[in-house]
Amino acid sequence: MEFDEIDQTILERLQKNARLTNRQLARELGIAESTCLARVSSLEGKGVISGFHAAVDFRKIGRGVQAHVSIKIRPQALPKASLFCDDIADLPDVVAIYMVTGAADLIAHVAVASTDALRDFVLNLARREEIADIRTSIIYLSRRASFLSVSDD
Repeated sequence: MEFDEIDQTILERLQKNARLTNRQLARELGIAESTCLARVSSLEGKGVISGFHAAVDFRKIGRGVQAHVSIKIRPQALPKASLFCDDIADLPDVVAIYMVTGAADLIAHVAVASTDALRDFVLNLARREEIADIRTSIIYLSRRASFLSVSDD
């Protein structure tokens, strides 16, 4: 699927601020509001834009410790890895879950109140019989980047 510079700029701007009004976005792009609305609607219709999300500052809701928890699943449990992934995704401290290649089978992004809470999360998770190994990496700094950016060629 090909996108022109206007589509790319729409995606870039909405990734940075999904609350932009159509009027603001059209003004930034230098196009008519009706054109802007049609472009955004087309991107939504094609499934390129799949939703609009709120960015949450986890510290301000009492979850100042974030970590990636790498999980290796026992070989016997691999046929049910997708169901296991769904189970982990439903845990209250899990922000996102990724099924990956490499040393781990899953990586869970978690946000908890403290390192003690992280320890408790990992120890509770380790009780699951599907798990062969767990490794934890605390996230010191996190920045969200725009996936698409328009180059100034």
